[in-house]
Amino acid sequence: MSNLNRLPEIFWEIHSNLPREGPGDNASTRKAFSMLNGLPDAPRILDVGCGPGMQTLELARSSRHGQITALDAHQPFLEELARRAREAGLDQRISPVRASMFAMPFPPARFDLIWSEGAMYFLGLREALAAWKPLLVDEGYIVATEPCWLKDDISDELKAFWGEYPAMTTVENAIRIIHEMGYRDGGCFTLPESAWWDDYYVPIERKLPLLRERHKSGPAALKTIEETQYEIDAYRAHSDSYGYVFFVMQRKY
Repeated sequence: MSNLNRLPEIFWEIHSNLPREGPGDNASTRKAFSMLNGLPDAPRILDVGCGPGMQTLELARSSRHGQITALDAHQPFLEELARRAREAGLDQRISPVRASMFAMPFPPARFDLIWSEGAMYFLGLREALAAWKPLLVDEGYIVATEPCWLKDDISDELKAFWGEYPAMTTVENAIRIIHEMGYRDGGCFTLPESAWWDDYYVPIERKLPLLRERHKSGPAALKTIEETQYEIDAYRAHSDSYGYVFFVMQRKY
């Protein structure tokens, strides 16, 4: 999934018109933002992989005077974000930018805070912390969600399911990586189960019966639909084994 623009059309049918493009909720966004200390009154914020921007709007509200650059590679997401920002009266503080997180077009020391909900794993924790560090001011922050194992005894089925992300690790090991990469650990917490369902899996699951009917003669599309259902069912059965964890990380050097 390193190049979202190459994903099949059925992926975008499944993921269009959702409240958000991954697990999360406004309460968790606010909680993570409240864990920051020493930000300027008008922080310069980069939201990486912003999607349609639910968390972007919450960042604008939480930061009060923050100026937010919202980056995504999928133009329809940016257009939806722009519409939502206008309706919320926040468009003067949110600047959508179409670009890849693998080649972000920003100068060094550009941001006080880099934010990413549900997107950092496309790079990997270690790789993202290395690539994004030059974009931060001294003692700037990265705040991001990262999928983690929540217990030690993980079934082979789950390991195979997450095989596309072999870097997935425990919370404890993720914190060790954060320190190794030159960041202070500013705290972390696991997203509640409701953050997976209310604005993400429930809206997706409602779509799937209609999409199955629409694509009943298309085996490739049906395969993607059933893989999506399998992902939802896997979390329904194993939410005690893995989850997204919000990490607050402050650049040390």
